[in-house]
Amino acid sequence: MKPSLAAAITVLRKELTDALRDRRTLATVLVSSVLMGPLVLLAISGLVASLESRAEQREVYVAGVANAPTLRNFLERQTYVVKEAPADFEARLRRSTFSDPVVVVPADFEQALVRGDAPIVEIVSDSANQRSEASTARIERLLGGFGRERALLSLALRGVSAQLLEPIQVEDRDLASTQTRATRITGMLPYFVMMAVLYGALTAALDTTAGERERGSLEPLLMNPAERWALVVGKWVAVACVSMLIAVLSSLSFLPGQWMLRSDTLAALFQYGPREALLFLAVLLPFAAALSAVLMAVAIRCKTFKEAQASSTIVILATSLLPLVNVFNLGSQSPWHLWVPALAQNTLMTWVLKGEDFNLAQVMIPLGVCIVLTVVGVWFVARMLRQAALR
Repeated sequence: MKPSLAAAITVLRKELTDALRDRRTLATVLVSSVLMGPLVLLAISGLVASLESRAEQREVYVAGVANAPTLRNFLERQTYVVKEAPADFEARLRRSTFSDPVVVVPADFEQALVRGDAPIVEIVSDSANQRSEASTARIERLLGGFGRERALLSLALRGVSAQLLEPIQVEDRDLASTQTRATRITGMLPYFVMMAVLYGALTAALDTTAGERERGSLEPLLMNPAERWALVVGKWVAVACVSMLIAVLSSLSFLPGQWMLRSDTLAALFQYGPREALLFLAVLLPFAAALSAVLMAVAIRCKTFKEAQASSTIVILATSLLPLVNVFNLGSQSPWHLWVPALAQNTLMTWVLKGEDFNLAQVMIPLGVCIVLTVVGVWFVARMLRQAALR
C-alpha cells in the first residue's frame, strides 16, 4: 500500500473513531434523521385528515339564518347542517379561534328574492386564518348552486328553456398525475432531507477542522511526513460518510413513515417506494460529498469552533434559500436550475416525487457541479494545511 493512501486510511479511521466517541451528538443526529420521515409525514397527514374531517362534517355557519328560509332549505337539501354564527364571529376569526367562514344574510333577503332583486350575501373570512380561508371556495360553490337553482325555477315558471341560461357545457380535465397532485402537499419533503444532510455534515466538518485547531490536535497531525492531500482526503471521507449516512437514513425513513399516514387520501396519492428512495440517494450522495468539502473549506480558515459556525452561515443560508426559487417561480423549472447546487437537488427530487422522467444529461449536470465543488474544497483545505505547516 502506498504511504499516502495508508496515511489517508489512518486519518479516516481516526476521524471515524472520534465521531463514534461523541455518542451523544452522533445519536442526536442519527435519531433525528431516522425519525424525520415518519414525523414529517405524520404532521402532513394530520393536517390533511383534519381538513377532511371538517369537510365531512358539512356544516355552514350563517348570520341571520332566520332571514333566509329558502336558503336554509337549499343547504339542508345538500345534506349540510345550518348553524347560527356566534355574535362575535368577526373578532374570533381575526384571533383564529373560529375556523369557519360565515355567510351573512341581509334582513330583506326573502323580500328581495320575491321582487326579483339580487340581495347581497357576504362570505366573511380572514385570509390570515388559513383554516377559514380554505373553506371559502366550498361556501361560494354552495351559494352559486342556490343562485342557479333560483334562476332555473324563474325561467321554468315563464316557460323559458333552462338551456338558455347555460348555452355551453364546461367539463374539467386535469392533466396532472396522481403523484403530481400529491406534491402539492408533499413537495416540502426534499427540503427537509437536504436540511438533515446539511446539518449532519456541518457538525462533522467543523469538528475535524476548526475543532481540531482549537483543541491543539491539528498541529501534531501536520508534523507527519504524509502528503497534505492524503490527510485532507481522509478527513473529507470521514465527514462525507457521516453526511451520506444521514442521507441514507433520511431517504429510507419515508418508507416506514407511510404506515403512519392518517389520511386515506394522502396515502393513496403519496407513492414513495424503493425506486424513489434509490433515486433520492443518487441525487443526495454527491450533494452530501460536496457539502462536506465546502464546509471544511469554510471552517479551515477559522481558529475556533464558534468562529467556524459563524462563517458557515453563508453556506447554510444558500442551501436553505436556493430551493425556494422553485416556489417563487410557481413550480416552473428553467434549465439553469440544474447548474445551481441545492436548487438542482431539490428540483430533481421533486421530479422523483411527481413521477416525472429525466434523462442522464439532467443528472450529470448537478453531479458534475458536485464533483467540481468537492475537488475545489479538498484542494483548498490541503493548500491551507500546507501553508500552516510552512509557518
